[in-house]
Amino acid sequence: MYTSKSIVVLLVASALLAMTSFAVAAETPEARLAAAGHILPEPTAPVATYVTWRRAGNLLYLSGHGECGEEFTTGKVGDDLTLEQGRRSAELTGLCMLATIKSAVGDLAKVKQVLQITGMVNATDDFTDHPKVINGFSDLFVIAFGEAGKGARAAVGMTSLPSNIAVEIQAIVELRDD
Repeated sequence: MYTSKSIVVLLVASALLAMTSFAVAAETPEARLAAAGHILPEPTAPVATYVTWRRAGNLLYLSGHGECGEEFTTGKVGDDLTLEQGRRSAELTGLCMLATIKSAVGDLAKVKQVLQITGMVNATDDFTDHPKVINGFSDLFVIAFGEAGKGARAAVGMTSLPSNIAVEIQAIVELRDD
């Protein structure tokens, strides 16, 4: 037999569980990004003969991205730019790629996991901290998607990148079943 005290405890516990479940369900990649102070830009348009994304089944292939917009970071990390400036460029590139993903599939919550990230850093010959630069991108994707935002990754240095951009990143993500 339940006492009135045990019934109250059960009701409070049920209400807390329901609120917790609702809060977790309501948390979206966009909400996590906004809580961290990030706003998605308008997605970029191709600047040459290619598409910014291509879907094959549940895989979304994302072309090499730089930062979105008319103004973007240029120069070589290790000469014109510090590691932190390169990292910030990688983060802005990540925001641009997230905007492309949202444009392609309508909702970032459709991303199941990040499979692969290839990060290219416009750097001097003696700069060796490419992974620390690309962490700007990877850390952003972990904010958006949690552990599913971590993909197999390469971070490499380049002698130049198009338009002298600081960072270019391409990726492959797996989408949830429709």
